[in-house]
Amino acid sequence: MESKQSQTVPWKQVQKGILKKQVTAMTEEGNIQASTRIKLLLVDDEEGFVNVIANRMSKRGIDATKALSGTDALKALRGQDFDVAVVDLKMQEMDGIELLRILKKMVPEMPVIMLTGHGSERAEEEGMEYGAFDYLTKPCELDELMQKIREALPRGR
Repeated sequence: MESKQSQTVPWKQVQKGILKKQVTAMTEEGNIQASTRIKLLLVDDEEGFVNVIANRMSKRGIDATKALSGTDALKALRGQDFDVAVVDLKMQEMDGIELLRILKKMVPEMPVIMLTGHGSERAEEEGMEYGAFDYLTKPCELDELMQKIREALPRGR
């Protein structure tokens, strides 16, 4: 994975839209501390859910790439790097456990958070056995999901 460094830039540059792909936080001098936005792979076959979550994530400094199937997720992964993935357990063509297994073979260091409305203890155990970072049941609070994403990222992100 590429090195992610922070830089301090004047507020006027941020207002002009120069940092469209950056997360920002104020410094004491009134400048903005910028760092690369978190890149999330969001996989769920419920299009409405994916659109709402991706929109809300964007407002919180996360670039969410939407995938409506396991196949779409694998195509996205071949095209770019992600910091973390959130994968629904129950999907039509490829279930979340199967996708998790493939993701862990392709990018073993990428944390995968399993998310489902169809939770069972056995599914949770299986997901953790195949390397899931954690497991959340839908509906979960966005703050809870954001916290899990932060916990999954390497320190300093």
